[in-house]
Amino acid sequence: MNWSSFFPITDPTWIFFWVLCVILFAPLLFQKLRLPHIIGMILAGLLIGPNGFNILERDDSFELFGKVGLYYIMFLASLEINLQELKENRGGALTLGLLAFIVPISLGMFTNMVLLDFGLITAVLLASMYASYTLISYPIVARYGLSRLKCVNFVVGGTVITDTLTLFVLAVVGGLFAGDVDGWFFVLLLVKLIVLTAAIVFLFPRIARYFFRKYNDGTIQYIFVMALLFLGAGMMELVGMEGILGAFITGLVLNRLIPHSSPLMRHIDFIGNAIFIPYFLIGVGMIINVKVLFTGGSALIVMIAMVLTALSGKWIASWLTAKSFRMNRDEQRLMFGLSGSQAAATLAAALVGHGIILPDGSRLLNDDVLNGTILLILVSCVVSSIVTDWASRRIIVSGSVADKPVNMSKKTLLALANPNMVDRLMDLALLIRKENSTIPLSAVTVVLDEDEKLMGQATKVLGSAAKIAASVNVPLLTKLRLTTNLSNGIIHEMKENDYKELIVGFHQKETANDSFLGGVLPVLLSNLNCQIVMARISMPLNTIRRIHITFPAKAEFEAGFDNWVEETAFMAGGLGCKVSYHGHPDTMALVQQKISKYGRVVAEYCPTDGGNDLKRLSKIIKPDHLLVIVSARKGSISFRPSLDHVFTQLQRDYQDTSVLLIYPSGYTADNKIQ
Repeated sequence: MNWSSFFPITDPTWIFFWVLCVILFAPLLFQKLRLPHIIGMILAGLLIGPNGFNILERDDSFELFGKVGLYYIMFLASLEINLQELKENRGGALTLGLLAFIVPISLGMFTNMVLLDFGLITAVLLASMYASYTLISYPIVARYGLSRLKCVNFVVGGTVITDTLTLFVLAVVGGLFAGDVDGWFFVLLLVKLIVLTAAIVFLFPRIARYFFRKYNDGTIQYIFVMALLFLGAGMMELVGMEGILGAFITGLVLNRLIPHSSPLMRHIDFIGNAIFIPYFLIGVGMIINVKVLFTGGSALIVMIAMVLTALSGKWIASWLTAKSFRMNRDEQRLMFGLSGSQAAATLAAALVGHGIILPDGSRLLNDDVLNGTILLILVSCVVSSIVTDWASRRIIVSGSVADKPVNMSKKTLLALANPNMVDRLMDLALLIRKENSTIPLSAVTVVLDEDEKLMGQATKVLGSAAKIAASVNVPLLTKLRLTTNLSNGIIHEMKENDYKELIVGFHQKETANDSFLGGVLPVLLSNLNCQIVMARISMPLNTIRRIHITFPAKAEFEAGFDNWVEETAFMAGGLGCKVSYHGHPDTMALVQQKISKYGRVVAEYCPTDGGNDLKRLSKIIKPDHLLVIVSARKGSISFRPSLDHVFTQLQRDYQDTSVLLIYPSGYTADNKIQ
C-alpha cells in the first residue's frame, strides 16, 4: 500500500484529532522517561511535521492557535507574578533583564563579526536574537509551586526588559531596510511604545473593574479577558512591536483583578495548558528541520556558534545575577533554565531578517542563519526544560524554598442562605484558605422542616456553591439540614463535625429564607467559641482596591489572634491590594511582627487608642474599600462596651460598604483553642 497517498493529512478534522492525540499521549510517555512534557510536545511536532514523517500538514490552525498559545504563555506568566514581590525584587529583575540582553548581545557581536564574518547590521540583528527569551519552561515552575520564588520573579520581570529591547532592535532594523528611518524614527517608535503602554496600564484595569462588577458569569468574564489580551497584543503590533509584549503587559495590569484562587483564573489556566500552549509547542516542533545538522560545512558552524553563544550568554547573565544577590547554585540554575529558551522574539527576528533582501540580492539573514535559528529553538527549549525541571526538583528536595507562614489546618463551614451571596462568600472562603490545603470546605443550608419552597431553594444554593468549588478544584462537602430552630441547626452542625470556623452572611431582608441571620448571630456567639466571620460583600472581592482592618486593644490576648491575622494576610495577598491596620500600638507591634512573615502584603499601620474607630474610618473609607472589623465577645479580655454599637454604626454609616465582622476564637474551659 502506498502510504504517501494518505500523508500529509490536510483535512482540518483529522489534523485536530492527531494534535489532540499528541497533547494526550506525549506527556504520559515523557513522564515515564522522566523528561519534561514540554520537550515531548516539541519533539512530537518535529516527528509528525513536514520535516519528520510528514504525517500532518502545518496548516493555518498552527499559525492561529500557535499565536494564541504564545500570547497565553506570556499572559499566564504575568498573571502568576506577585506584583508586590516583583516590586520588592525590581532591582533583581532589572539586573537580570539588562544582563540577559547585554551579555548575549556582546558575545554575539564578537562571534558574528569575528568568527562568522557577518556585516554590522546582520551581526546586530543576529546578536539581539540571542538576548531575548520566551518562558517556555515556566509551566514547569508553576507545576512545582515555585512561581513566587525571588529568582523566578527576577526572570519573569526581566522578560519585559529583554524582549522590549530585542523587539526594539528588530523594529529599527526592519524600518531601516523599509526606508522609514530618519532622524525621528527612533524617537517616534519610543514615544509610541510609551504612550501605548501608558494607555494599557491606565485604561485596561478600569474597564475590567467595571466589567467584573457588572457581569458575574464565568464564561462572559473569560471571553472579556481574552478580548483584552488580544486587544493589547494587536495594539502593540500596530506601533511596530511584537504582540507578545502587549500580552505580557496586559497580564500585568489585570494581575490583581484575577486572584489565583478564583474560578476565572482556573478557566484561563486550564484552557491555555490544555489546548493553546501545547498547540504552539507542537507548531514550533513542526518547523524544525534536523536534516540541516548533516549538511556540514558553513551551515553547521553557524548553527553551533549560534547555540553556544546564546546559551553561554544566558548562563553568564544568570551567574552574575546570582552572585550579585547572593543566591545559591540551584536558584542560578533555575534562572538559567527559565531564561535559556528561545522561541517567540527569536523566531520573529529570524523571519524578518530572512525576508529582507539586500541590494546585491542576498538576504540579510541567510538560510544558514534561519536553519541555525530553528536548531537554536530546539536545543534551547530542550536544555531549558531539562534544567528548569532539574533545578526545581533540587530546590524542593533541599528545602531551600522561602519559609512560608504555617497555617494550622482547620475545618471551615459556610452557612449559605441568600442565593445572591453564594459566589461572594465562596470567593471569601477560597481567599482565606491555605494554599494546597487538603482539608475540604463545607457548606450547609439550614431550613425549617416542611418548608418545601425553601428546601428547593436551598438545594440550588448548595449546587451553586459546589459548582464554584469544582471550577477551582477545591473539594466541598455540602449538606441540607432540616431543623425546627435555625440557630440550633448551625450550632449542632458545627459541634457534630468539629468545625473551627464559621462564615455567614450579614442579615438580609430580601427574602424570607435569608432573614434568619439577624437573629441567629447572638445565639451563635453565646454557644460557639470558634472564629465567626460575618460578611456583607457589596461588590466582587477582586475589584476591592484597599482593605482597612480595625481591632481592639489587647486583641493579641485572644485565642484566635494568630488565625485572623493570618487569614486577613492571605486575603490581602490574594487580592494584591494595600492594607491599613488601625489599632492600639502594643497590639499593632505584634500584628506588624506577624505580617512581616508574609512578603506579599503591602501594609500601613495607623495607631489608635484601640477603641471603636468606626466613626473616624467612615470619613476615609470609599465604596471600593473593604472594612474588616475584629470584634470581641462579651467577657473576653479585649471586649469594650463601645463594640456593642458596631451594628448601629454599620447601619448608619456603612450601608453600601463591603464589611467583614470577625469574632476571633475563644478559650474553652480546658484552655484549648476552638
